[in-house]
Amino acid sequence: MMKYEWRKKEKDLYLPGAHPAKIAVPPIHYFTLKGKGNPNGEAFKENVGALYALSYAIRMLPKKGITPDGYFEYTVFPLEGVWDLDEEGRQLEQLDKDRLVYKLMIRQPDFVTAELFSFAKEVCAKKVSDVLLRSVKFETINEGLCVQCMHIGDYDSEPVTFSKMDDFCVANHLTRIDKRHREIYISDPRKSDPAKLKTVLRYKVK
Repeated sequence: MMKYEWRKKEKDLYLPGAHPAKIAVPPIHYFTLKGKGNPNGEAFKENVGALYALSYAIRMLPKKGITPDGYFEYTVFPLEGVWDLDEEGRQLEQLDKDRLVYKLMIRQPDFVTAELFSFAKEVCAKKVSDVLLRSVKFETINEGLCVQCMHIGDYDSEPVTFSKMDDFCVANHLTRIDKRHREIYISDPRKSDPAKLKTVLRYKVK
């Protein structure tokens, strides 16, 4: 059986065009972790590391002699984040990254169960702190109707793309219903030129 590649199979979710578009996002299973503060800090890195450790623990189960019902070969899904500001951060004229509040997540294939999640946590116990493992959740998120667009460039230039998305909403009689937004990190910032970073930007509408 061919390896499941999200880049090829689900381009509508992960590789949208450079022009804003409407999309109905189905319910999706994720490992999630809440945090706050500057994403350039150490805590953010540790949170990301915990999610990847758990996701790879699931991916590598057959190497441990465990093949769950419905298991298939796949590429681990990209990191995603839902971003907000705390109350004080919302009042400020300028973005203060220390005031950011976020929920990071990595999508899991449909065969993943609560039992497999518990097992993955056991596998990662030596690599990931107990505090972080207790904080990670396995949940299904239903975003529903959204507007999204591929942003090319560094994270600080995202307002340009959000402006295009807002204009698209006005032209198509759509209303943004959530101040938070989702970012899906298609490029690895450690290996990519900031000017060429690909990030899917998405927010909920009605």
